[in-house]
Amino acid sequence: MSATHILVVDDEPDIRGLVQEILEDEGYTVASAENGESARQALRDRRPDLILLDIWMPDLDGITLLKEWSDEDDLPCPVIMMSGHGTVETAVEATRLGAYDFLEKPLSMAKLLLTLERALEADKLQQENIGLKRRTPHVHEPVGRSAAMQRLREQVKRIAQHDTWVLITGEAGSGRETFARYLHSQSARRERPFVDLSVSSLAGGNAPRELFGTEEGEHTHYGSLEKAAGGTLLLDEVADMELDAQSKLLGALDNGSFLRVGGTEPVRIDVRLVAVTQRNLEDEVRAGRFREDLFYHLNVVPLNVPPLRDHAEDVPELLSFYLDYFATHEKLPYRRFSVGAQNFLRNYGWPGNVRELKNLVQRVLILGAGDEISQKEVEGALGAPPPIQAQALEGMVSFDQPLRQAREQFEKAYLDYQLEKHAGNVSKMAKEAGMERTHLYRKLRSLGIEIKERR
Repeated sequence: MSATHILVVDDEPDIRGLVQEILEDEGYTVASAENGESARQALRDRRPDLILLDIWMPDLDGITLLKEWSDEDDLPCPVIMMSGHGTVETAVEATRLGAYDFLEKPLSMAKLLLTLERALEADKLQQENIGLKRRTPHVHEPVGRSAAMQRLREQVKRIAQHDTWVLITGEAGSGRETFARYLHSQSARRERPFVDLSVSSLAGGNAPRELFGTEEGEHTHYGSLEKAAGGTLLLDEVADMELDAQSKLLGALDNGSFLRVGGTEPVRIDVRLVAVTQRNLEDEVRAGRFREDLFYHLNVVPLNVPPLRDHAEDVPELLSFYLDYFATHEKLPYRRFSVGAQNFLRNYGWPGNVRELKNLVQRVLILGAGDEISQKEVEGALGAPPPIQAQALEGMVSFDQPLRQAREQFEKAYLDYQLEKHAGNVSKMAKEAGMERTHLYRKLRSLGIEIKERR
């Protein structure tokens, strides 16, 4: 795993040597460049995490280099300018071009180290912010006290202590990315980048550029493998990767390095790969849609995230978590789910898993009113069928008979429906019906309803 990598660009050898020595003593890895051209080459060799850039150099001044790098969309990393005879105008121009700070020579090493730490921390927060806006909130421990979730969290913590690659499977919306981020946060790579690469972006011949980056003249574009250097690269829905992209990725993994498009110098791979899929990769291999050798590369440690319906006892805690989240982070009005609504949601099938639950909470907070979220409101938000009306009852119960017989007829239809809904699970059925299990068993027997047939 890589330490934070810093590039020092200065034409004075004494300053370069002193700064490099001090930074290496602080645990950073350091590359140095004596002029603008060697700085360009250093950026082609390896993407730094931060650049210390002198303004006045014999061949190319630092402002020109900074402008060149900022013209490529964004600076490759935070840049701290250094100068022994800078002016206010120079400092303003450097800041306008995206430099993090401006330090005067002779350098105060204490100030240099403090500025460097702040620049790295600000960059880390900015990258996390981009991720937040695009996908998920901050990294949090996966929610749930069920045995399944406790076991899964402990498994992830154990895996995180070893620098192995992981294949995470599970249904869409079940929390696979949450576990991938949690794995990263528990590992020794936690201070390095977490890069989420959607495999769909590799389609149509884009794989080399997106994975490996490009070199075009003086400009270098870094691919995902390099952006994630020292950290974790998440391959989202890896089963959708085209065969050509699979071959290119496999070649890089076999060699432990790659060439940028247009480049001549190999770049070493230093990432933990976490692949995520909702499909069975072994089936994809048998069908010829996924390379067997790449499957074995990725499937070092398999991790399966269960669907929400398999740990429905976690639903109340998840509801509470997302109520707090949306009230805190999106300033939505706090409301609470009624007992009836919670009971209904514990027995709901959750085809969209945790993502569907999260969306439901957001929806009722935005559209609803009042302190309490009722079962009726929840059913409406989910698009559930309205309560059975008298017309529907007429279809299954004849009103032209004694009350006792009509009641038995309704009870049989009701319990038939509940057994079908819960696939013969009497425990879940008893909770929804509000009956003791012993009483429910007696009622089922008296109505001639067989439980084993429904399981």
